[in-house]
Amino acid sequence: MHGRTQGAAVGDMTQRLLLALSLIASATAVPAVIRTVPDDPTAGSSGAADAADALFCDSWRLSVETANAGPWSAVPSRCGAFVRDYMEGPRYASDSAVADADALAFASEALAAAEWGGSASARPAWVFDVDETLLSNAPYYAVNGWGSQEFNETSFDEWVDAAKAPTLPSSLNLYNQLQGLGFHVILLTGRSEFQRNATELNLLFAGYNSWEKLILRQPYDIGKNAVQYKSERRAAMEAEGFKILGNSGDQWSDLIGSPMATRSFKLPNPMYFIS
Repeated sequence: MHGRTQGAAVGDMTQRLLLALSLIASATAVPAVIRTVPDDPTAGSSGAADAADALFCDSWRLSVETANAGPWSAVPSRCGAFVRDYMEGPRYASDSAVADADALAFASEALAAAEWGGSASARPAWVFDVDETLLSNAPYYAVNGWGSQEFNETSFDEWVDAAKAPTLPSSLNLYNQLQGLGFHVILLTGRSEFQRNATELNLLFAGYNSWEKLILRQPYDIGKNAVQYKSERRAAMEAEGFKILGNSGDQWSDLIGSPMATRSFKLPNPMYFIS
């Protein structure tokens, strides 16, 4: 009898413990349904609509930066103000600075580890895109809808010819630091050869100097997309004895394709897409 009584007591205590654990779990459980962005942001109050737009546009920007969005032609109409605020506010500068700090940390480690193969003839190189990587075209896009308007090649070429695009401060710091470490800095841009003089003047105006090469599109590059064009140029660099340890650009098409750098660093750009 005593054994059965003791067993019953233990069983009762076990049931109570399980019930308590169940109640605790219920109280701390994560909700099973995740809130979603309303399909119609105009429904409800204007404040709710603005919040829904901001949430959607921030998620849209993440999709763009991770290349989940794939090719896209214009900033969604509901995100024009968001892109303007992002570019003019502190977040764009902060995102750029973090990316460039990560690049610099890698560069120092890569050189210390002799990741270019240890060959005495190998020349460690870093490739930079120009637009939205070294130079900012924000003043141009500020009067052209921040990417919400159709791209006008004529007006953009006029802006390039003016050679007044400001520097991206964190990129200028990275550029100078890399040169101090002993990297050969190569500039690889989608701009055309006829824009060489304006591009060189603008780079010097923005504080950049002593680059190893400035590579622009030639007439025979007409019809090539950015991935093909830039991949071919990187292959030529390697054939010349450069080991491309790092590559910085604002478009995935600056970074992908064969051969690739040992590490590639994507800078933010929610204004336009180049394939």
